[in-house]
Amino acid sequence: LLPSRCAESPLVDVSCLTKVAKTDDIGFLPQPLNPKYKTALVQFYVPSQPFGGSDKSASGHRYDSLPIANGMIASGMSCQLLHYVPSEHDTFFKVLEGFDAIIVRCNPGQINAGGGDQMKFDDSMRALQKKGLQVWPSPDVMMNMGAKDALCKIADLEIGLPDTLAYYSKEALDEGFKKTMAFQPRVIKQNRGSSGEGIWIIKLKSGAYCSSFGEKICADDELLDMMEANDNHSEEHTVAEFVEFCLNGRTSKSGTWTTTGVGKYLEGGKAAGGQLVDQRFCPRIVEGELR
Repeated sequence: LLPSRCAESPLVDVSCLTKVAKTDDIGFLPQPLNPKYKTALVQFYVPSQPFGGSDKSASGHRYDSLPIANGMIASGMSCQLLHYVPSEHDTFFKVLEGFDAIIVRCNPGQINAGGGDQMKFDDSMRALQKKGLQVWPSPDVMMNMGAKDALCKIADLEIGLPDTLAYYSKEALDEGFKKTMAFQPRVIKQNRGSSGEGIWIIKLKSGAYCSSFGEKICADDELLDMMEANDNHSEEHTVAEFVEFCLNGRTSKSGTWTTTGVGKYLEGGKAAGGQLVDQRFCPRIVEGELR
């Protein structure tokens, strides 16, 4: 990793890019005059979502962007906060060539939701890597290590849980969910969401769980107490209504939903990212987590 022209200017000129955030300077440490390396933190603002996405504060930045940038600055590196705008794609990636390293903080699904193309974005990041720039995390790392179905791959190991399943089809969801739901409270995660969108904590309203996995199967009319992780709002639906919402969204068979989400979590199939992960709810999560 070689510093790029650090002696010429303390910062990369980004004046040709659209400034999306309302403010950059509140709580932001001063940039070093002679940075060891020049870094950029890349975010994405979804115009159709409040604050640009549930991961953002009113400033338009992610909640963790300033702390990350300040950590880089405190270590002697510059760190500039940028927003990727799809209409400026070529210009944006030309500007990024002036940095030594790129920190990518765009939640899965946001670029496509904002009118961009995630694959095009990823390919351009790979092109920067080939030119010698560091990209953290790289698209390939995200693809291989960030998949929500990773827990399914360790389900049969000592550190896993055998009732951890991934659903890619209607048949798998209908069969698997009724079995796992009868056993223990669940966390159901869609593949495309972020910051808790489409992530449901679900319990049987009756609380009548079976003692071993596979001993019982839920009926279609059993009631579920549900909470969505993005805003902690609660809903009550039958098993059949939940399965219908996951497959087809709001229909005459799915009941009335108050979530801002649209369901259809398996839409497009596995190749298009259609996926649900079903895992056991761990009640000690309220004590915190290590990541």
